[in-house]
Amino acid sequence: MSVQQDDTRFSKPLIYMLIGSAFILALSLGVRHGFGLYLVPMSHEFGWSHQVFSLAIAIQNLFWGAVQPFTGALADRYGSKKIVAIGGVLYTIGLLLMSISSNVLLLDISVGLIIGLALSATSFSVLLSAVGRAAHPSKRSMAMGIASAAGSFGQFIMLPTTLLLIKNFGWSSALVITAMLIVLIVPLAWILKAPMYVPPNAIKQAIKPNLSFKQILKIAFKHKPFLWLAFGFSVCGFQVVFLGIHLPGYLIDHGFDASTGTIFLALVGLFNIIGTYTAGWLGGKYSKPHLLMGLYGLRGIAIVAFLMLPLSIWTVYAFGIVMGILWLSTVPLTNGIVANMFGVKYLTMLSGLVFFTHQIGSFFGGWLGGLNHDITGNYNIIWGCSIALCIVGVIVHFFVNEEAVVND
Repeated sequence: MSVQQDDTRFSKPLIYMLIGSAFILALSLGVRHGFGLYLVPMSHEFGWSHQVFSLAIAIQNLFWGAVQPFTGALADRYGSKKIVAIGGVLYTIGLLLMSISSNVLLLDISVGLIIGLALSATSFSVLLSAVGRAAHPSKRSMAMGIASAAGSFGQFIMLPTTLLLIKNFGWSSALVITAMLIVLIVPLAWILKAPMYVPPNAIKQAIKPNLSFKQILKIAFKHKPFLWLAFGFSVCGFQVVFLGIHLPGYLIDHGFDASTGTIFLALVGLFNIIGTYTAGWLGGKYSKPHLLMGLYGLRGIAIVAFLMLPLSIWTVYAFGIVMGILWLSTVPLTNGIVANMFGVKYLTMLSGLVFFTHQIGSFFGGWLGGLNHDITGNYNIIWGCSIALCIVGVIVHFFVNEEAVVND
């Protein structure tokens, strides 16, 4: 189904889709970003090393990324709302199983595989692609930025909520309560039904909508800027998962209590609302690859400053604010570049391929952080890797351009 519009204003169906996507992302990613708070209580109760929980999260990120292109292809074919609803059911099941995970195998299955699969259906690739298809090209980046900001708001709300639940009810009951929130994704999914935007007076023959799945994949894998974009996104994955999972533990190692790490992550979520919206708005006006170069460069400067300055509660909070602005600001820009390159017909699948590389980085950021800590008692090596990868992120996006390969 498609609709013609005469201007660039957000249509009512798109506004409803933005609202639905906002709530779904807030729930899905808000709960996801709180998983790091379970590391210490679960590890202490069952005598696990940090690497055990870190590996479960790493499996989650890798599996999430590996199945994302296939989930995206299903969403492109059958519609986003069905896939998101199924994802909501799986997410609920995964959290309930996690609440009774007293052994490593069940932890890896629930946190790693089931929730990883659920996240592929309830997070950025599926929802931002649905929003992107319904928005005017000149407003696409902004619309994606608005939806992305909702995920950050969820992080801001859910992190202190999760900590409060764990402190008052214990980690297992906290997961059961969280599962009851996640099940709300299922009815919210049915709001996702805005029609695809079609330019006024569009001529179907000129748009080339009939490229097959195999043809678009072949074009994408031969297009070097697309490959550079995918490689660059792995840098983002490494950094955000390392910080999201391990910074609370890093702060505890340096004498801070658990609430300091929670406030840090909440500040990241709060200020990323500003960051993602601003990135989406700027992406509609300026070169998205150049903006990504700037983001990775600023991340590197922020990490170096954090490590060089005396560690205090104020430097922690300042780091949270700066990293929040830069945190997921990469997402609307990266998805916007994919849409500009290849159009929106296969956007969910292609953005899923790019997201897979993000999750490869996430796997190593989560797992190697725990491994580094278990072997050395600190995170020095991974901090160094994070700084080096910022330089890599700047360089690879120099070779990315967003010129159309397939017309929208």
